[in-house]
Amino acid sequence: MNIEEIKKILPHRDNMLLLDEAELKDGKAYGKKKITGEEWFLKGHFPGNPVVPGVILCEILAQSVCVCLEGKLKDGQLPFFTGLDKVKFRNPVLPGDVFETQCEIIKEREPFYFAKGTGSVNGKLCVSAEFSFAVTDK
Repeated sequence: MNIEEIKKILPHRDNMLLLDEAELKDGKAYGKKKITGEEWFLKGHFPGNPVVPGVILCEILAQSVCVCLEGKLKDGQLPFFTGLDKVKFRNPVLPGDVFETQCEIIKEREPFYFAKGTGSVNGKLCVSAEFSFAVTDK
């Protein structure tokens, strides 16, 4: 999926759409985000030593797993992050890196969905997490 296709699933725009591309394969969502160094969240985190904030990595995971909802959302429905659990940060994500995600929904209890995911750079694990989200009407 390219950005325009991702926008059909996610309500995020401009600076908050954090996926460059995504793919749904065998029930798992795979996403990619190229960190250019020009992102708004790097300007103050940290001056002279930019590192992608952990909360942004978690947001990228959450956006990635929503690709699993392709074709399941009705008009006017939006996915909202509801929780994070067992988050572990292992390695920093830096300008020039391509952050790659692998996420899947592990349990559904509509309107809630429970997921797990990992994010890595060049095959090196950077973050892992379990998280939940709800699909609600606008």
